[in-house]
Amino acid sequence: MPNHPPSGLGIGLALMGIIAALAVFAGVVAPIDPFHTGAVPLQPPSSHHLLGTDELGRDLWSNIVYGARVSLLVGVVAALLSSATGVAAGVAAGYYGRAVDEGLMRFAEVFQIIPGMLVALLLVAFFGGRLWTLIPVIALTGWPITARVVRSEVLSLREREFVLGAQAVGARDAHIILRYLIPNAFPPVLIGLPLQVGRAILLEAGLSFLGLGDPGAASWGKLLQSAQEYMREAWWLALFPGVALTLTVLALYLVAEELHARTVPLLAYGRPGLLERAHDPVRPASPTAPEAGLP
Repeated sequence: MPNHPPSGLGIGLALMGIIAALAVFAGVVAPIDPFHTGAVPLQPPSSHHLLGTDELGRDLWSNIVYGARVSLLVGVVAALLSSATGVAAGVAAGYYGRAVDEGLMRFAEVFQIIPGMLVALLLVAFFGGRLWTLIPVIALTGWPITARVVRSEVLSLREREFVLGAQAVGARDAHIILRYLIPNAFPPVLIGLPLQVGRAILLEAGLSFLGLGDPGAASWGKLLQSAQEYMREAWWLALFPGVALTLTVLALYLVAEELHARTVPLLAYGRPGLLERAHDPVRPASPTAPEAGLP
């Protein structure tokens, strides 16, 4: 039986599984408080400190593990919030069209023209850099991408027979949107979700690197910032947080790429099940049925 190389999806899911497990069980795998400063500063990796210590004597392994918890929390919540906002805006723009479409898309272009990091910098400088402030700020910079994808899907779906049939029998807009449009427009959103998570993680790390992150939370960006002054004498300070950040974003990219490769053929030839099921509730009654008064 031939041995097949592992797929990108398998590698990505395996990496994300390891990183997520470290984040969930951070207190077990990294028992040292990440903010404890009792160790010798700038100690290289050893049996007592697996990845060494930083300039304040804090354990680097603990900071990276607890930093994974912060990065995944910010990335996942911000991506979900951004995707939900984008889906709502995209469905409204594509389904209602005209002034709603024009207004929402022009508003989305404002966020796309201005670099996301600049928007985040301005908002964090104004509202502060606490963790629960960073999440909506990061989400606010990513929703236009999802909105445009969903809008293009809805523009095509709203002309399909099952949507026109639902409108003909008097179905409410909310019913049409929730029952027919969102389920059929959702696959591209699902493909882009891992990329949204990776984007949010990078943006949080960038803000922390610039000193605008949450001062009370461990962050990979903050570790990279403090490592700048010790690149020559303490190589591990920049290497290990950089590797953690790179592997996390790479794993998310591999998952998204494999989902795209496996889903595109289905999208090209239609999604079996969704469109067919959507026809059933709006199919008009046959004129020869007993309810029509014929024998």
